[in-house]
Amino acid sequence: MSIKSTTIIQKEDDWYVATSLESGVASQGKTIDEAIENLKEALILFYEDNVPEEISPVFVTTVEVAV
Repeated sequence: MSIKSTTIIQKEDDWYVATSLESGVASQGKTIDEAIENLKEALILFYEDNVPEEISPVFVTTVEVAV
């Protein structure tokens, strides 16, 4: 089975944090590529115990607010 994950990556201090929007699983790395690879490993472990019956689609957009 193959599962696609919508992922956001944020820089926090000297680390990049990658988070899967569908599962909430997160991992980090010193580079973007390392954070993504670490997230893939974490997702594999997560889905070994939590096989989804169906994954709801995630819609991503941006919102601008005046402050």
